[in-house]
Amino acid sequence: MEYLYDGSFEGFLCCVHAHYHREKAEGIFPEARRQGDLLRAQGVVETDGEKAARVYAAIEEKISKSDLKRIYTAFCSSVPDKETALLRYIRLGFKEGPKIRLLHGDPVVFAVQRIEQNVVKEVHRMCGLLRFSEVKPALGSAGRAILRAPMAPDHDIVEFLAPHFCDRFKREAFIIHDERRGKALVSAAGEWYITDFRDADALAETGEELQYRKLWREYFDAVAIRERSNPACQRRFMPARYWKNITEMSR
Repeated sequence: MEYLYDGSFEGFLCCVHAHYHREKAEGIFPEARRQGDLLRAQGVVETDGEKAARVYAAIEEKISKSDLKRIYTAFCSSVPDKETALLRYIRLGFKEGPKIRLLHGDPVVFAVQRIEQNVVKEVHRMCGLLRFSEVKPALGSAGRAILRAPMAPDHDIVEFLAPHFCDRFKREAFIIHDERRGKALVSAAGEWYITDFRDADALAETGEELQYRKLWREYFDAVAIRERSNPACQRRFMPARYWKNITEMSR
């Protein structure tokens, strides 16, 4: 049986619940991305908050809190078939308990560990590559200027950026906009939340911001040492797929 779900973490946990209480799952897939398979039976699992909470608590109690965090982190990746890999990890975790984190040579553990590392690596990278701009409502001049940082990460990492940037900008209102997924981290007055955000055109950079961006590009060019230019190294630490949202690289 292949289980299909709505793409949410709670929906995934409900599929795990169905695996143990209905019929064993051969795979778990987002309903929106999975085509029908004539060779396998498929069933749509409705998201149920109570069932999801029970699986959440079981992972925390029978495996560990750190493994629950690992599972959620890996779930936020864009790796294909991540759900099936996580189901295998959870099944093994229910058998082995907390010591599953020590089984580095096990292919089930290694697969999830690698997915988790991909997400954590991109979070760390984005902490250094995000560029904030001062913006105001595009129509009219009313409203306080805020900071906005657009990005298009490989993985769904926007909420993992909250601890770093909310601590860094304690007194600033800011938006970190994931353009690829149409969502954003919004922070103000010491509070933050995740929300849908698609109308980026409603915000425009201020005149002062445009001047600062021009000055920053000039500074970037001025301090560069042409004789020591190393494009390969630059792309390794600052991949080209991120350049459109990096001030000094977008021209």
